[in-house]
Amino acid sequence: MSQSSLNVTLMFTAYGSPRPLNYLFFTFTLLVYLTSVFANIFLMLVIYVESSLHKPMYIFLFNLAINGLIGSSAVCPKIMDHLLSDIQQSSLEDCLIQVFWINVYGTGAYTILTVMAYDRYVSICKPLQYHSIMTPTKVKQLLAVVNFFPVSSITFQVYLTSRLPMCSYTIHKLFCDNLAVVNLSCIKSALVNLYGICVIIGLVVLPACVVALSYVKILTVSLKTSKEAQKKALSTCTPHLITFINFSLATLFSVIYNRINLHLPGEINILMSLHFVLIPPLLHPIIYGIRTQEIRKCVVKIIRKQRVFAGSFDIFV
Repeated sequence: MSQSSLNVTLMFTAYGSPRPLNYLFFTFTLLVYLTSVFANIFLMLVIYVESSLHKPMYIFLFNLAINGLIGSSAVCPKIMDHLLSDIQQSSLEDCLIQVFWINVYGTGAYTILTVMAYDRYVSICKPLQYHSIMTPTKVKQLLAVVNFFPVSSITFQVYLTSRLPMCSYTIHKLFCDNLAVVNLSCIKSALVNLYGICVIIGLVVLPACVVALSYVKILTVSLKTSKEAQKKALSTCTPHLITFINFSLATLFSVIYNRINLHLPGEINILMSLHFVLIPPLLHPIIYGIRTQEIRKCVVKIIRKQRVFAGSFDIFV
C-alpha cells in the first residue's frame, strides 16, 4: 500500500451524533484511565524500589503493568477525543498503529500470564529446584520470549493488513481493530485470515491451555500436601488466577464485540468496547496489591518511610 493510501481518512460511526451524554462517558473514561495509569505506575515503582520484590514473580508482574499501560493508552485517549469531537475520524496509518498496540497488548498479556503461571508451577510443584530453574538468566530469556513473539507476530500481521486495497472507509466501531480494517478491503485475503487464526492459536489459545495445565498440576500436587501448604499455595496463586480469568472474560467480550455485528445501544457499545482496555489494566494492580501479602507489606513500609521523612522535614521547617 502506498504512502498516500495510508493517509486516507477513516470515519467512525459507532459514536453517533454529539450529545450531552458524551461528556458523562468522557468523564468516566478519563477517571478510570487515570486511576489505571496511577495504579500501574505505583505498582511498578513499589517493585522497582523494594529489593525484596526483585524476584521472578514480581518482575513478570512489572511487565504485566507495562502491558496494561500500553493497552489502555492505545485506545482511551483516542476515544475521549472522539467523544468530544463533532467528527470522528482517523487516518489509516494512525488506525494501523492503534491496531498494532492493541494486539500487542492482548497477545502480550497472555504470554506474560503464561510465564507467571509457569513460575507458580515451579514454585509449588518443584520448590527445592525453584532457584536452580528460575535463574536470572532464565527470567531474562522468558521476558525476551514473551516480548519478542507478540511484537514480531503483530508487526507482520499489521504489515499484511496494510497491503490490502481499501474500498470502504467507514468503521462501525469505537476504535480500530484488525478485523475492522480487513473488512474495508476490496478483496478477501486467505493469507491474512489464515495468519490471523495462527496468531490467535499461537498467542492466545496455546498460552491459555498452558495456564490451565499448570493449574491442574498445581492442584494435583497441592491436594497431596498439608493444609498449611495448601493455604500457602492458594494465597500465592489466587491473584494470578483471578487476573487470568478477568482478562480471559474481557477478551471474550472483545471477540463477541468484534466478530458479531450486534446492533446495540450506543451506551452498551461504548462500555463493551472499553471493557477490554480499561478494566483489566485497572484491576490487575489492585488485585495483586490487595491479595499479595508481600506487596501489601512493601506498600505499608513505603508509606511509613514517607511519614517519617515528612515528620523530619517538619522539624527543620
